[in-house]
Amino acid sequence: QVRLVESGGGPVQAGGSLRVSCTASGHTFIIQGMGWFRQAPGKERDEFVAAVSSRGGATYYADSVRGRFTISRDDVGNTVYLQMNSLKLEDTAAYYCAASGSSIGLANRDRYRYWGQGTQVTVSQ
Repeated sequence: QVRLVESGGGPVQAGGSLRVSCTASGHTFIIQGMGWFRQAPGKERDEFVAAVSSRGGATYYADSVRGRFTISRDDVGNTVYLQMNSLKLEDTAAYYCAASGSSIGLANRDRYRYWGQGTQVTVSQ
């Protein structure tokens, strides 16, 4: 099994920056791709945000965050990061980390087997 724990969420003003982290523990050797999804208030869960393939070989972003968010991973520390810059009100959401045994189709939530509990990011004026 793999356990994922997110951290780093919180309140931030529009235009500001925030970095959320996700640390994996357990059978981390099975992890290939890792991703971030989010659920905004009143919306369906698991809007794809960003993903990174095994060993950081490739990164993928939703159009809504491309150019503002950066995903990276530290395989030594079993941690994936999401650096969020130029935050907008519509970025307010619970952000969930996910881990997959594959590096294919990482924008699809069905590719992920393991999920964290989420961390809240609230962007205000």
